[in-house]
Amino acid sequence: MPDTTQPSPAIGPRHVAIIMDGNGRWAQARNRPRLFGHQAGARRVREVVEACPELGIKYLTVFAFSTENWKRTQVEVAGLMSLFRRYIIKEARNLTKAGVRVRFIGDRVRLDSKLTELMDTLEVATQHNDLVHLTIALNYGGRDEVARATKRLARDVAEGRLRPEDVDEETLPKYLDTHVLPDPDLVIRTSGEARISNFLLWQSAYSEYEFIDTLWPDFTSAELERLCRNFGSRDRRFGAVPA
Repeated sequence: MPDTTQPSPAIGPRHVAIIMDGNGRWAQARNRPRLFGHQAGARRVREVVEACPELGIKYLTVFAFSTENWKRTQVEVAGLMSLFRRYIIKEARNLTKAGVRVRFIGDRVRLDSKLTELMDTLEVATQHNDLVHLTIALNYGGRDEVARATKRLARDVAEGRLRPEDVDEETLPKYLDTHVLPDPDLVIRTSGEARISNFLLWQSAYSEYEFIDTLWPDFTSAELERLCRNFGSRDRRFGAVPA
C-alpha cells in the first residue's frame, strides 16, 4: 500500500536528470575491476527507466560519459565504449516494446562509427514512442554543448537568418542538444559527491538538486520514489516570493 501521508509522486518531477556516479568505487569495494562496476551500473538503468511511468516521470536524462572522461585509462575508455555498444544491442528491443523513446546528446564526432550507427538506429526505432523519453548523455559536457550551440547561432547570424538584436535567453536553448526537451525539474547525483560536473549547465539553472551517498549500482526505484516525494514537498518559487 502506498504511503498516502506523503506527497503523491504525481506532483513530483516531470523530468529527472541523473549523474550516475560511483560505479568504479562500487567495484573496487568488491575487489573487482572498475568495468565490473560500469556493467552493474548499466543494468541499474533499466530498473530506473521501468519505474518512471508509475512515478509520473516523463523524461529521464542520464549522464553516461562526459567530455572529460577521455582522461581515464585507455583500457577503461575502450571498455566503456564496448559496454555502450552492447547495451544498445541488448536493450533495443526491450526499450522499443516498453514505449521508451531514446535520444542521445553530446558530440558524436569523437565516437567510433559502429557506436554512432547503433545510436542512430535506436533513435529511429523508438522515435514514435512516448511513454518515457530516455536521453543518454554520451561524450557530453555542458560547456562543450553551449560552445557548439553558440557556433551554430553565430553562423545563422552571419548568414542573415537571425538578427543580433533578436538573440536573448530564449534563443540559445533552441540551439542546444536538448532543444526538444523540457528543463530538468530534479537533478540527482549519486556517490556522495556534491558537484554538477559540467552536466546540463544551462538547463538546470532552476532545477532542484539531490546529492546522495548511494553508489549508482546500489540505487533503487524505491530511492528514486523517495527523492520524488521530497521534490513534491519543495516550494519552487523561481526567484519570486510567496504571494
